[in-house]
Amino acid sequence: MAGSDPAREELKLYFDYKSPYAYLAAEPAFALPDRYRVDVRWIPFQLRIKGKGERSLYSEWKARYSYMDARRWANRRGGFLIRGPRKVYDTTPALVGALFAQRAGFFRAYSLACYARFFEHRLELDEAEAVADLVAELGGDAAAYLAWAAGEGAQRLEGCIEEAHEDHVFGVPIFLLRGEAFWGHDRIPLLEERLREYGLERGCEPTPALNG
Repeated sequence: MAGSDPAREELKLYFDYKSPYAYLAAEPAFALPDRYRVDVRWIPFQLRIKGKGERSLYSEWKARYSYMDARRWANRRGGFLIRGPRKVYDTTPALVGALFAQRAGFFRAYSLACYARFFEHRLELDEAEAVADLVAELGGDAAAYLAWAAGEGAQRLEGCIEEAHEDHVFGVPIFLLRGEAFWGHDRIPLLEERLREYGLERGCEPTPALNG
């Protein structure tokens, strides 16, 4: 963890599996510790989205554009499916599953599977049984996940959302480094500039964080 090595720093990343832009940020975020002395702390956040009939016409146009734009970025990276959602999703089961996977040691595989299968319309993120099947497929204990999701896991997720409110999180993906926010997968180059400025690139001397 970040506190175990004074030369490493915690980098928060708020995410939700139903966000196409969080999907685009996932692989680059997993790669950051390979190049910088950071520990990425992945924190689930429930993105609240209005359904059809609740949004203005402008919001509908914006939603359509967002998926078109996400597909353009996906195509620049070799192409992978990003289909629009079939409904508005409460991703609580999948986000609790993320916390479970972190504890069990298969978070990366779990996250990449959640993103890919959701946007390929092969996984319902709001169905605990579907998430349990994925947990089992990845070598986890599906029954333990379901029991944990009904109790401690749900409480842990609420704690994450409370922390997000303290950090003024309004969307995903949001990276937080020394209190500075970087919103969106396309802000990762700016984040990397700041990491280099702080001397956190591997092979550089780190600079101390300023108090206050």
